[in-house]
Amino acid sequence: MHDDFYETNKALSEYLLFHYGKADEVLPWGFGPSNSLNYPVRCITECIDAKQIPNNARALDLGCAVGRSTFELARHCDESIGIDLSDGFINAAKQLQKTGEIDYSFIIEGEIGQPATAKIPNEIDRSRVSFEQGDAMFLRKGLGVFNVVSMINLIDRLPCPKKCLEQLSSLIYTGGQLIIASPSTWLEDYTPKTEWLGGRSSSDQSFQTLDKIREILDPSFELNGKWDIPFLIREHSRKYQWSVAMATRWTCLLYTSPSPRDKRQSRMPSSA
Repeated sequence: MHDDFYETNKALSEYLLFHYGKADEVLPWGFGPSNSLNYPVRCITECIDAKQIPNNARALDLGCAVGRSTFELARHCDESIGIDLSDGFINAAKQLQKTGEIDYSFIIEGEIGQPATAKIPNEIDRSRVSFEQGDAMFLRKGLGVFNVVSMINLIDRLPCPKKCLEQLSSLIYTGGQLIIASPSTWLEDYTPKTEWLGGRSSSDQSFQTLDKIREILDPSFELNGKWDIPFLIREHSRKYQWSVAMATRWTCLLYTSPSPRDKRQSRMPSSA
């Protein structure tokens, strides 16, 4: 598996730019898909039903990367927790929570870089936000229950996405919201083919990601929104990844008490 990529300086630089970069830093041209910028923010603002969020709400952002969507959730919730497997991503997110900014550089060409500063908008209350390293398939005990759970570009990077989805009804209050966004880029580098939620076919059937998500979440969740959300990840000034995520919003119909903790090994590094 290629989890190590997300611990590289290259990944950290690309994701800080992806989450916090200014428009002219990400796309320094007079043309291009400008509607694909600010993806982590748009996944929240376009998909969440803010009117249905109660007072004193709690949010959980699984696979938060460097945290922009976690901060955006803090506009709507009194507590917003971001969890990611990458130690480097979480350390950067913690610095952003503590100081409101972090310096980094992004690639122009080859070894030539451009300095930049990622900043949290002043109107976001950073005291509502916290970050911790964790495995989305093996969440720690004591996290509690949430009114909003978001999973942005996560499920197709998990070894067993089904396991992650199966625990959600014990994490979300009845009436709470689940936001899932993914470009459905299923690769054996990250997920064994037997665990893909979509993109597989056999002699008698084929299925896509939404079909399998619906099957796993039924009957605890009901689909009540679906969007196609483009996003743009810059590698250098002349190379980009342009994708379109399928974003869905689900309402939890029935909170269920958590089952006994799974004893299988998580992907978290040993503390020894």
